[in-house]
Amino acid sequence: MKNVMPTRLANTLEMLANGSIIIAALLFSTVIMRSYLTRNVEPKAHSISEPVAQRLMQKGDVVSISNLNWPQNERTLLLALSTTCHFCTDSAPFYQRISKEHGTTHLLAVFPQSVSEGEIYLSKLGVKVDEVKQVSFGELGITGTPTLALVDRAGKIMNTWEGILPPSSEKEVLGRIKQDVASNRSK
Repeated sequence: MKNVMPTRLANTLEMLANGSIIIAALLFSTVIMRSYLTRNVEPKAHSISEPVAQRLMQKGDVVSISNLNWPQNERTLLLALSTTCHFCTDSAPFYQRISKEHGTTHLLAVFPQSVSEGEIYLSKLGVKVDEVKQVSFGELGITGTPTLALVDRAGKIMNTWEGILPPSSEKEVLGRIKQDVASNRSK
C-alpha cells in the first residue's frame, strides 16, 4: 500500500501557495491601478467651474479688478479662494498667520461666490482680511484655488503661488510681506 498522505499534503500546500500568489497579484494590481489612475490628479488646486482663463495669471501681468484702487496700497496680497475648495479650508492656519503678520500689506480676498458668502467663509476660518470682492477667476487668469498673488501699487503681479503651499513657499510669502514691513519702516 502506497503512502498517499505526502501527496495529499503536497497538493494542499500547492493549492495554498497558488491561492496566495493569486491574492498577492490582485493586491499588487490594485495598487498599480490606483497609482496609475491617480497619478495625474494633483492635490494642487481646486478647479473653478466658470469660464476657463484665456491666459494664466503670471508675474508681470497687470491685474484689473473693478472698484479697486491699487495705488492706495504699496502692496496687496490677493488671496483667490472658493467656499467650496477644501484646499483653501486646509490652508486656513497659514492664512490666519498671514492675517496676523501682514503688516502694511493690504489683504484682498477674491471669490467666485458673493461677497457675503466669502465673508462668512473667512469668518468661519478665523481669517481676517482688509477687503473681499467677487470676481470672475477666468478674467483674472486664475485656474484654481487657492491662488495667492503679491501685487504692487500699479496692479502689477510681483509673485504668484498656487495650491496648498509647502512650508518653504509659506516662508517665502511671509518673507515677502515682512520685506514690505521692513521697507516701510526705513522710509
